[in-house]
Amino acid sequence: MRKILFTCIGIFITWISHAVVIPQELWINNGVSNVVDSPEIPYTAFNSSSEFATNNTIITIAVGDTVAFTIHNNDTLTHGFSIKETSLPGGPYILLPGETVEINVPFNSFGAYIYYDDLNYPHYKSLGAAGIIYVRNNAHSAFYWNMKEHDKEWNTEIVNGSFPALADFAPVYFTLNGLNNPETQEDPTSKITGNVGDTLIICMVNTGQMTHSIHLHGYHGTITYSSAHPAHNGREKDTFPVQSMEAIVLYIVPDKPGIYPVHDHNLVATSGNGIYANGMFQIIVISE
Repeated sequence: MRKILFTCIGIFITWISHAVVIPQELWINNGVSNVVDSPEIPYTAFNSSSEFATNNTIITIAVGDTVAFTIHNNDTLTHGFSIKETSLPGGPYILLPGETVEINVPFNSFGAYIYYDDLNYPHYKSLGAAGIIYVRNNAHSAFYWNMKEHDKEWNTEIVNGSFPALADFAPVYFTLNGLNNPETQEDPTSKITGNVGDTLIICMVNTGQMTHSIHLHGYHGTITYSSAHPAHNGREKDTFPVQSMEAIVLYIVPDKPGIYPVHDHNLVATSGNGIYANGMFQIIVISE
């Protein structure tokens, strides 16, 4: 059995000829996010080590694989662990500070899944603790967009032990994989690159609270998976509303070379604290 393992910038990509068990460590870390104007937003993320980073680990496996999770709570708060659209054996899981749990989860269907902190939902999840699991059925190049929005005051209240009403949630910062433009353009996990005629995959999940409508310039995409709207599979278009806690997988086959933008059609989300152009903005770079 042949196995190829790629590890790069918090992404674990496994493409194999037969289903296997994939070990995956996740550390629940706390820290701060300093997007745009260094606001020091209290933040929580699932990282691949005990070192904090704002980008939650992206997990990519093949259909039929089982992920053997080892999850460490490296925070001073109690946290949960769940996977949307998936029943966890032995769950629910609640991790006290310093606690570690082990969970084996099989993935038998193609698609994108959201793993997240489900304790005190949606507050702890909105601190940032939610990531992507992509269960692939091919070897095409894949790119990942984990979309979030952030309200510093809201997050500060949560880490201090209170749970503000959702009606008071007023985000002014918007990120892809924990980054904002122009830093996103240096992120190989979300910057879409390829050649004319390639099949390129964009795996988008919305782990924030508001709907984000992603608009492609230059090309159309075809929906191959939607967790919220499976009847939309096969639709080809250039704008894709992604609801809170929804996952979408798109295929793009570029028909011409060029450099084109991709952004949230809600232009507020392409800014950061009123500073434009920050937030949810990326580019597509296609060569001959």
